[in-house]
Amino acid sequence: MSALSEELDKEIKKRRTFAIISHPDAGKTTLTEKLLLYGGAIHLAGSIKSRKTQRHAVSDWMEIEKQRGISVTSSVLQFDYAGCRINILDTPGHQDFSEDTYRTLMAVDSAVMVIDVAKGVEAQTKKLFKVCKQRGIPIFTFVNKLDHYGKLPIDIMDEIENVLGIRSYPMNWPIGQDGQYMGVYDRRNKKVLLFAADTTHGQEARIADVYEPDDPAVIERIGEDTWQALQDDIELLDEAGEAR
Repeated sequence: MSALSEELDKEIKKRRTFAIISHPDAGKTTLTEKLLLYGGAIHLAGSIKSRKTQRHAVSDWMEIEKQRGISVTSSVLQFDYAGCRINILDTPGHQDFSEDTYRTLMAVDSAVMVIDVAKGVEAQTKKLFKVCKQRGIPIFTFVNKLDHYGKLPIDIMDEIENVLGIRSYPMNWPIGQDGQYMGVYDRRNKKVLLFAADTTHGQEARIADVYEPDDPAVIERIGEDTWQALQDDIELLDEAGEAR
């Protein structure tokens, strides 16, 4: 293999391409911006509904997208992270523009499926999932809006498995619910991540305090009842959930 071919092969292997899919208004574009923010590609997340400042999501570049706060065409956003070149494809959720999304899914390594915690698996999500399944595209599921009132996490899992017919393994488990979302339990690393006081409004960095699961400070922060509910959920997932 020539030096040029080796360099080309190296460049190809370090690229990762994700499409973000969901039903309209589940939070695709907002999630895209957060990935860009935490990946260091941007320093200020846009606000789709921020009429006062006239700031919009960077992936919504067309005038109609800025005016209506929706994505009508796929956008490709790129940044480097952990030695890889990441390509994020923010796709339209509305069925009127779904053909663009179907074409986009032909060029991705995997998809991130965004689900609204209150609404669960919605109609357009089912259609897009079917396309991913037909093409053998691996899927990560991201449950959004956990700071709002919604379904229990275990019920969301059950819905994903029954409606979409796939097995799921939660990598992170939410702590607190119904407007009392306080953080997540990282199952892979067995760590509790609680939201810290955020003086930057989340615009400059991820703000979280990291604890061991049995740290007394965790109980003090989240309360005895929430801590016990977390222990019960983790035990249930470990005993009866899917193996990783």
